[in-house]
Amino acid sequence: MTPWLSLLIVLPLLGGLVLLVVPDRSPAFRRGWALAVSLLVFALNLAALARFHDGTSAMQFVENAPWIPALHARYHLGVDGISFPFILLTTLSTVLVVLAGWRVIERQQAAYFAAFLIMEGLMIGVFAALDALLFYLFWEAMLIPMFLIIGIWGGPRRIYATIKFFLYTFLGSVLMLLAILDLAHKTGSFDILAFQRAPLGWGTQIFVFLAFFAAFAVKVPMWPVHTWLPDAHVEAPTGGSVILAAILLKMGAYGFLRFSLPIAPDASRYLAFPMIALSLIAIVYIAFVALVQDDMKKLVAYSSIAHMGFVTLGFFILFFLFLHPDVAHMGVEGGIFQMISHGFVSGALFLCVGVLYDRLHTREIARYGGVARVMPWFAFFFVLFAMANVALPGTSGFVGEFQVILASWQASHWWGLLAATSLVTGAAYTLWMIRRVVFNPVVHEDVGKLSDLTPREFLVLAPLAVLVLLFGLWPEPILHMMHASVVHLVAQAMRRKLPT
Repeated sequence: MTPWLSLLIVLPLLGGLVLLVVPDRSPAFRRGWALAVSLLVFALNLAALARFHDGTSAMQFVENAPWIPALHARYHLGVDGISFPFILLTTLSTVLVVLAGWRVIERQQAAYFAAFLIMEGLMIGVFAALDALLFYLFWEAMLIPMFLIIGIWGGPRRIYATIKFFLYTFLGSVLMLLAILDLAHKTGSFDILAFQRAPLGWGTQIFVFLAFFAAFAVKVPMWPVHTWLPDAHVEAPTGGSVILAAILLKMGAYGFLRFSLPIAPDASRYLAFPMIALSLIAIVYIAFVALVQDDMKKLVAYSSIAHMGFVTLGFFILFFLFLHPDVAHMGVEGGIFQMISHGFVSGALFLCVGVLYDRLHTREIARYGGVARVMPWFAFFFVLFAMANVALPGTSGFVGEFQVILASWQASHWWGLLAATSLVTGAAYTLWMIRRVVFNPVVHEDVGKLSDLTPREFLVLAPLAVLVLLFGLWPEPILHMMHASVVHLVAQAMRRKLPT
């Protein structure tokens, strides 16, 4: 059998190491090598997709070999309908990030592209790992490339942003490691699937849930541990913001699906209401915070926090839908679909902000106005992604949010009403930005001299526009891929696991 997952992990790691160890070459070699490796990994991912079987919750492309026998840790990989779409999102995003930095990054190019390739392999490892110790290794290791990306190629306050990013995420991960060690002690291995089957006492479940919450809530990020994200986005280069929004934020929510809900279902049920409360606060309160931002990147960053609130709301609302299992499935599927759509939309918005920043070197909304008059193609893409950000029907942003709102309404009309306020507040802050940047009269002379998208920039934004429209009008391929795995997950989360 072809080791698909190992290839997807190892090839970008080796490609990044080649850029670091090969004697310094021309910029064309560095860019060309990074693009070739990222395209190869994406092509292999598409080949694996052709062999992926929908309609089953079983793990596929499984690889299982001894790793650290003394600790009963194994090199155990596998994907299902929940994890595989995120690997596709990772490989596509890496190709676009390499293209986005093609002409922009002039300092230490080899290290820049190497960091993204290495991080790609580590992120795929997070989604593919079925051994908890292996998962933790990938989870922690991917912080290093992002730390360097922000710290070396970031803005004026990059050191502050990197230290804040590292401390928030690392401290939460330490508690996750303690939970993993406790589960390994009780089950005799680090097998995540064994963790999910093991009967755990009430105290153990509460400890495990809270320890995982410390790691995953920071990564989502949930309110009130969200403050690192706007700083990281503002200081990160465009490529760093794209990967941070499109992939890294999804890993916290993915952790809830792979660890918290199936391993500690009774604790998840007991703590579901506080999780829903935190999610609704993120949806409602953070939207008002976004309204007062004068920096485009900060506005999109706060928008990401609000949209990720829908994700956790969709996951934990299922515990209030025992009489409506189909609605519970819809809520979880809506949360997962929102994660994927948010990867397209937020990544595209950060790329659009990067296009403007590359020309005027400012992200202040007040410095723009009338961009549509001089950059019509750019304006088309920017407005399209903004409409997806406000969940306009016909775009991918609508599908997941609508499913979560419907599920919330079934659980509680008040919860559904609070979630639906995002349709108004999201439109308010997004359209406020679009009006001032794109449609106002040209008041600054340098804006009137801007040039429209280059062919490379068009090539970066066009695939995301196609995906936003395609999955907004035809979401069935993603929903069908994940459905069997979601049904299995909901069954795991709803069962009682306390030992008799």
